Amino acid sequence: MHIIAVVALDNVVPFDLSTPIEVFSRTRLPDGRAAYEVRICGAAPSVAAGAFSLRPPWGLEALADAGTIILPGRSDLGPVPEEVVEALRRAAARGVRIASICSGAFVLAATGLLDGLRATTHWAAAAQLAARHPRVEVDPDVLYVDNGQFLTSAGAAAGLDLCLHMIRRDHGSAVAADAARLSVMPLEREGGQAQFIAHDHPPVPRGSVLEPVLRWVEDNLAADLTLDDIARTAGVSLRTLNRRFREQTGTTPLQWLLRARIRRAQYLLEATDHPVDRIAGEVGFGSSTAFRDRFKRVVGTTPQAYRSAFTRPAPVP
Repeated sequence: MHIIAVVALDNVVPFDLSTPIEVFSRTRLPDGRAAYEVRICGAAPSVAAGAFSLRPPWGLEALADAGTIILPGRSDLGPVPEEVVEALRRAAARGVRIASICSGAFVLAATGLLDGLRATTHWAAAAQLAARHPRVEVDPDVLYVDNGQFLTSAGAAAGLDLCLHMIRRDHGSAVAADAARLSVMPLEREGGQAQFIAHDHPPVPRGSVLEPVLRWVEDNLAADLTLDDIARTAGVSLRTLNRRFREQTGTTPLQWLLRARIRRAQYLLEATDHPVDRIAGEVGFGSSTAFRDRFKRVVGTTPQAYRSAFTRPAPVP
């Protein structure tokens, strides 16, 4: 059985702690069997949790058997115990999935495992996370970010969104929908598929001088666009284009274009039955091999696996 290890450190936020316990403990497979075993692990015999304290039945040694590790938020954003950092790094090296809820992102970032990756946390702590860990690309505007092995979520109810997302990844939409109903929670909150197809894609900065050209790029993703084409449309030199992209999107024109193409591909995989090779052409990749490689790098899975997990259900007649 898939073991979920929830790590309770001192000053753990009770809401963040209870969310994965309740959601994963109640999840059932179609035949009625429990989908997960949940273990509460601590680095100390007693853990402060705001208005109360708790005694975790498991220590950090239980992380060795875990398939997923959850890091709830803490009200104290002080240093992370070194034994916790090392235990998480060892787990990551074994391929264990590690997810954080709210300010639990500070614990995960302390390991260095988020370096070079996009991540989120509670909006009120986003600036502090970015300042403390400048190699992490902090996005305060999303409910959660799925990088494949490492996942982060925003505060409070966003942790529930993340748990349901992981259940959907593991066992499909039907099992996740049952878990959502037990939690009196929609499987997809307002915005529908947007939370699933926006991975690692900088938003168009509204009101900026780049907005018109970025809209044009998104309307012409199937074309064989070059940086010169984009600069010409923007009416600026290539050097100015690169500078403005860095200032206003935090990335390069080429990376923005590639991510926009992957985002469109995710939508097509979910909303159509077009073959993967056709989708590759429709989003501007010259070869299906290049498309598959880029998709795997950005999304963390193959186009076909993504389609299997996230295809929208057919409307009920």
